[in-house]
Amino acid sequence: MQEFSDAKWSYVTRGVTDRGVTRLGGLAREPRLGDLVAARVVSVSAHDSLENIHGRRVRLYPGDVVVGAAGNRYATDYYEGYLAAGTTAHLLTAGGVVGVVASAHSRRGEPTELEVLGFLTDRTGATLSLENFAMSAPPQARPELGTFVVVGSSMNAGKTTTAAAMVRGWARAGLHVGAGKVTGSGSGKDRWMYEDAGAAEIVDFLDFGMPSTFGYPQERLHATMVGIRDVLACRGASVVVLEIADGLLQAETRALAAKLPGFADGVVLAVADALSAVAGVGIMHDLGVPVRAVSGLLTASPLASREAAEATGLDVLSPAELITGGALDLLNRATVPA
Repeated sequence: MQEFSDAKWSYVTRGVTDRGVTRLGGLAREPRLGDLVAARVVSVSAHDSLENIHGRRVRLYPGDVVVGAAGNRYATDYYEGYLAAGTTAHLLTAGGVVGVVASAHSRRGEPTELEVLGFLTDRTGATLSLENFAMSAPPQARPELGTFVVVGSSMNAGKTTTAAAMVRGWARAGLHVGAGKVTGSGSGKDRWMYEDAGAAEIVDFLDFGMPSTFGYPQERLHATMVGIRDVLACRGASVVVLEIADGLLQAETRALAAKLPGFADGVVLAVADALSAVAGVGIMHDLGVPVRAVSGLLTASPLASREAAEATGLDVLSPAELITGGALDLLNRATVPA
């Protein structure tokens, strides 16, 4: 089909090799997480552009054919979405996750509507998934100076900004830094923030075959967290920072946080306000996870930062402070896993 040859390939398909030999198949079965799908844009609304495989935003028009991946989305200030059964679907993310919106934040408009044309197949007619292009499990390895994990109280609490500031602080000191995104929805913006901050090695869940991690088994997500750390260490990173998406009330985030004792050398909690700092530190304490410092959007307010420091007894470090010495101090206070 000529329209398929002119399709706009989304960011979540960046790892797909030999795109030119893929074929458009039918919809003989229900979609599975990670299936590659082609869809025609019916109407353009909240997502009026698509992040392509290079990370550039390309404008969408009705009639465009896009290639994305079937998946779910968990975003408290955007969309809650799930796999689409049938031909009617929505663009859940600008990165190319395709599903059906179940609920939306009141600030968000109607989703961009899609008509699913079919699954992508190889030459033999076998349905293709991001699983087909996932990296193999690496040998176990640990970075010499430790693994640090950023966990947040909620979406948009400043997790990526905090992780990038840690990267910058270590990179300025001449360290070979690795950065990884453990969970979330496939998008290039976090990757670019790590890269711009000076990360020498970057790996995320998309490299392990998932367009969006919401809905995957806990065991798979834990294995991915360990695998990202191992890949970064194998590539020579002397220190690693990993970011876990969403907030501690999200079931998968909380389950991963419970796995941090014995894995993380230090945990930084990113929060939006002082009360969230108190609640987050309490939740982490109940999970047996010691928090080394608090950061995030909270640090935009000196007064709120003082409230959090007094209530938690922890250092509250702004991104600027992490860059200018705070990240290095975390190395000195790290607890080496057994």
